[in-house]
Amino acid sequence: MSPLKISWKSLWSKPLSSALNIMLIAFGTGILTILLLASNQIAQKLDNNSKDIDLVVGAKGSPLQLILSSIYYIDFPTGNIPLKEATALARSPFVKRAVPLALGDNYNGTRIVGTDSNFVGIYKLKVQSGKFWDKDFETTIGSGVAESQKLKIGDTFYGAHGLTGNSDVHKSHKYTVSGILEPQGNVTDNLILTNIASVWKMHDEHEEGEAHEHKDGEAHEHKEAEAHEHKEGESHPKDEHSDEGKELTSLLIQYRSPMSVAMFPRMVNETTNMQAASPAQESTRLFSLIGVGVETLQWFAVLIMLIAAISVFVNLYNSLKERKYDLAIMRTLGASRGKLFLIVIAEGIILTLAGTIIGIVLGHLALQFIGNYQESSQARLSGLIFLKDEIYLFVAGLAIGIFAAIIPAIQAYRSNISRILSKN
Repeated sequence: MSPLKISWKSLWSKPLSSALNIMLIAFGTGILTILLLASNQIAQKLDNNSKDIDLVVGAKGSPLQLILSSIYYIDFPTGNIPLKEATALARSPFVKRAVPLALGDNYNGTRIVGTDSNFVGIYKLKVQSGKFWDKDFETTIGSGVAESQKLKIGDTFYGAHGLTGNSDVHKSHKYTVSGILEPQGNVTDNLILTNIASVWKMHDEHEEGEAHEHKDGEAHEHKEAEAHEHKEGESHPKDEHSDEGKELTSLLIQYRSPMSVAMFPRMVNETTNMQAASPAQESTRLFSLIGVGVETLQWFAVLIMLIAAISVFVNLYNSLKERKYDLAIMRTLGASRGKLFLIVIAEGIILTLAGTIIGIVLGHLALQFIGNYQESSQARLSGLIFLKDEIYLFVAGLAIGIFAAIIPAIQAYRSNISRILSKN
């Protein structure tokens, strides 16, 4: 009988003890798998979504919140900025490209983003079918949106006010799907893109409806609302008069030269009522904050793995003491010292590798389950991704098995047959 088969039968003879050791190893490995997959995907998302954006300009507030809302679309904007001031910044000699964003609506939790052709350029977008938005209330949707919302070319839908929920639906205008983007592997897969005028008109209609509901209010307030609506209803945002009262959520900036890095953010923060936030700096700060929790959990998982190694060692050591007579009989029947050594080593490796494989599978399943219940599609994690680094988990499992079994295996190798048999 081969050493491997003997080891398997030995472990199977004590199922509870073996199951406990496998469970401990699987638990530690599962945590490490989740952390490895999650940290890798988060780092990749941070990099993919901001790699061509040098700066974000928006309303005063938290720089991190501005980055999260304008690049990753997983937070509320810090406010709005005047179109006139944003346009002046976009024409700065420090700026190569400025991408305007107008946020505020959603469709079943998917962000509707008002922007222009610069957005297409900065993310290098291509359409899979249909065309890019051209007219008001035409939309080009990400591949993830088309799949999750079951939308196709020519379909229509209503946007809702706010960044989540459908409690305040804009019934005044329908959006029409004019195109579907090719999968990009970044945040644009889960966005609905349209022109800025559509967002403005949608909210102009919303404000007009509110004014109509409160038409019994004071006369001067009614006249002021009408004047405001008339002023914002102009369809030529380039016109100086029409710029008055118009607002954007933020600007995504690409620098023209290296000098812009030092000059432009300082100019924005010190001479305007807006703020400039660097995606690189804020993403690094965000990942460092996440890293504290990840590192803590990693040490916790390593501790569990250490406990599992000790448990396997104790199990094999006690098993060896109980089986000394059986091993001595095997020696008298012709089994070599090396064969006994291999039997004990194989037991340790079987336990740890079984626990490692189960742990990796459970880690992937757990992360997939977590991803399915994440509210934001932009930060959704997947357990269906497999990394090359996971091979190190197998190596770690193999090392733990050998480490835990080496002392019992040496004892089996050095066992004195005559002494053992004389005591029985």
